[in-house]
Amino acid sequence: MTTTTRRADPLTFELIKNALSVLCDEMALTMARAAYSLIVRESLDFTTALLTPDGEVMAQGQTNALHLGSIMAALEGIRAKFGHDMQPGDVFINNDPYEGGSHLPDVFILKPLFVDGVLVAFSGAEAHVSDIGGRVPGSNAHDSTEIYQEGLRIPPSRLTIRGEPNYTLWDLIAKNVRRSDQVVGDLRAILAAIAVGERGFMRLVSTYGYPTLRGFIDDIMDYTERMTRLEIAGWPRGEYVFGDAIDDDGLDPGPIPIKLTVRVQGDELEMDFSGTAPQVRGAINTPASFAKAACYLAVRAAMHTRLPHNSGFTRAIRIHVPEGTVLNPRPPAAVAARALAAYRTANVVVGALAQIVPQRMMAGDEGGNALVTLAGADAVGRPWVFSDMVFGAWGGRAELDGIDGMCGLCVSTANTPCEIIELEYPLRITRYALVQDACGAGRFRGGLAVVRDYQVLRDDTMLQVRSDRATTLPYGLYGGRPGTPSANIINPGRDERLVPSKFMLQLNAGDVYRCQLAGVGGWGDPHERDPALVEEDVRQDKISIAFAAREHGVVVDPHTLTVDGTATTALRARLARGGQA
Repeated sequence: MTTTTRRADPLTFELIKNALSVLCDEMALTMARAAYSLIVRESLDFTTALLTPDGEVMAQGQTNALHLGSIMAALEGIRAKFGHDMQPGDVFINNDPYEGGSHLPDVFILKPLFVDGVLVAFSGAEAHVSDIGGRVPGSNAHDSTEIYQEGLRIPPSRLTIRGEPNYTLWDLIAKNVRRSDQVVGDLRAILAAIAVGERGFMRLVSTYGYPTLRGFIDDIMDYTERMTRLEIAGWPRGEYVFGDAIDDDGLDPGPIPIKLTVRVQGDELEMDFSGTAPQVRGAINTPASFAKAACYLAVRAAMHTRLPHNSGFTRAIRIHVPEGTVLNPRPPAAVAARALAAYRTANVVVGALAQIVPQRMMAGDEGGNALVTLAGADAVGRPWVFSDMVFGAWGGRAELDGIDGMCGLCVSTANTPCEIIELEYPLRITRYALVQDACGAGRFRGGLAVVRDYQVLRDDTMLQVRSDRATTLPYGLYGGRPGTPSANIINPGRDERLVPSKFMLQLNAGDVYRCQLAGVGGWGDPHERDPALVEEDVRQDKISIAFAAREHGVVVDPHTLTVDGTATTALRARLARGGQA
């Protein structure tokens, strides 16, 4: 941490801090408006950022939070190859998981910005494109066993050379993806967002002068580091251990454990993943950069909400991820479905931090979104690829219930609206709802599971799903019950067939796929839940009368839907003695 400070003018400090943040959000709005694919335009699976010449994030848009750490690693790969050979007008692209990328559909594009020939910043953005080639539409198959099967691997490369497009690379990308119009359109949306960032940053340079602006940027990042260290220093010192698991990799039986030891040492955190499972055959391995990004995100969630979004916050955190594990695989391991390992990484960090700052953490969430990909060909043979991210709920917290129908901790993206799906693809959404009783009971219950039914309208439609938490349930905390299992069902109600949490198969017109996420964990003793809250849940059909009695020891009259106080007192006393509801 630098010791000099230029914060003699706190007003300018605040103006610049907020200007950088707003500028990244303007970049994000540009991306959403210009993008072609639904996963970018509607689900908002992208991020925007401004970075220092040294590769640290100075500000980030309020989009996919997991990419705070990811975009730093992607730029590190670019700087390692081109650090001494960057010119005005150059734009760089990278999606290689073994050179700083995440997985192949996540495409990072960064532009170096110059003032009087001196590199002063990078304007960057990333988006999850709808397809990047490979053996399976959507390029997210869980059952690939090496990265060569997963799609077009783009090492750090020049997308634009001194202002002129690298047409060879553009053509190579267009020829290797299934919907070049969408993918190329999304890449151009990234470039539009980067241009907004460049113009805005140069306005700040013009207003303040670069030396003054850079001084305040350094101060903002140092301030973030100081506040982070100050907060950590107030946490109880010690060693805290937590573990969780992924069900399986879709090829070999599980579970796949992820283990973490957190050490609070003065004003620093040490996070050690020794004991985590070795890398697996399937594609749920995650590059270390993405695992570290999940750690940063989870720790950030434990911090004060006014902490600026920049990588000064990461300076107080040391992370050890052993090589050859599911969180740091050796090439050429497949990583297309790597998000599951990152989500579970965040879950174990939250579980460990719940022992340190319980008032700021929550019980286990749905375990990360289910990624549903459907693909086929239209009437004239043109391919279509649709990817949907289905989100669930938050876990119960120290003073509040979990939130129903909310994306989990790791991402701030959205479910695609049903109407948009039906407008653009040969699909119909026949059900989209919360599932009664699908939650972990507690003094504060977990959020309810989300269910979504997709009806296919054309024959020969591929369905590929990456989900989890079918066997390893979301954990409860401080006496709260674990959540309920996820389920994947083909043709519910007619020839119903339960399929695993990770699968790929063909559907025909009229077939229905049901995606039901896990209900999430509760917080605290369920028998300490306020009966008035139980009554309200029953009235809203969130839980049944039977669930209220079995899990909370609360008796609700089936006719009036009000709590029977006398019967509730007797039932809770009986349950306390080990009796049955």
